[in-house]
Amino acid sequence: MDGEAVGVQTTLWLVDGPGDPELDAVAQTVLGADRDGSRFAGAIRRSMDMLLDGQHTGRFRWDQLYKTEKAHLGTLIEINLQREFGFADGASMDYSIAGSDVDCKYSQTLGGWMIPPEALNHLLLVVWASDEQSRWTAGLVRALPERLNSGGNRDAKKTLSAMGRGAVRWLYRDAPLQENMLLRLSDADIEAIFSHKSGQRRVDELFLRAHGRRVSRTVVATVAMQEDYMKRVRYNGGSRSRLQPRGIVILGHYSSHGRIARALGLPVPGPGESVSARLAAARPHHAGAPRVELDGRDWVLASPGDPEEAVPRLPEI
Repeated sequence: MDGEAVGVQTTLWLVDGPGDPELDAVAQTVLGADRDGSRFAGAIRRSMDMLLDGQHTGRFRWDQLYKTEKAHLGTLIEINLQREFGFADGASMDYSIAGSDVDCKYSQTLGGWMIPPEALNHLLLVVWASDEQSRWTAGLVRALPERLNSGGNRDAKKTLSAMGRGAVRWLYRDAPLQENMLLRLSDADIEAIFSHKSGQRRVDELFLRAHGRRVSRTVVATVAMQEDYMKRVRYNGGSRSRLQPRGIVILGHYSSHGRIARALGLPVPGPGESVSARLAAARPHHAGAPRVELDGRDWVLASPGDPEEAVPRLPEI
């Protein structure tokens, strides 16, 4: 749930169809700038996070938004894609890409893009994304009359017909979106986290309950609801030092932390991410468990039966 683009492995689809040199050129331009889809995914993630505005509202779910806000997501995606890729303004559509006018359309439902009369015969960049599923899809299609359903809404907007949906050239299909980790926690965990009045206490509770999960800076901001939210994670008064006596480490985007994560079989934090875990000093019953040396002593991931014990301070290099 961060504003930073993350590396993702996407499935690239270049489906042969009726000859359309302009569509071919736009597809090659987009894929040439973003072969793995990480920049595209980052722009979508930023758009969702901007709309939720968790740092100031504490919101992290789609159903917490007002209807008017939900309708604004498509505009944010359009803006953030243009910022990310530097697309020029189109003559009559949103963008000019490889010399062609391209209109950007987002829908909460895959295939449900609403196409206005002025976009007829133009190229469309169609986008779908789901925060719940942590997936997204994008493709190109020309809005030919025979590819549109006959009905329309009050604004005369139409949707793609089955033929139209079949004509979409998928650039990225069912690709991973950086996870909104708060959506993966139980209702009991969410209630416990947000029950605290103190932003610091909420962040502490987050790292107590989200062991082994990547926590983005946007999630921290949503939980802390403070301007200096990342201070709530660090040593010198933040969760790293407050939870240290309980054996909990919070790994960040440091080389040494990445080595610790790999040694223990934990997710490796990316830029702006944190991963918490409770450790226990290695004892005979931990034989065979992955371990890491800290301050001259071996530590393993704690099991429920292991007592809480203070863990050494981690290097920040």
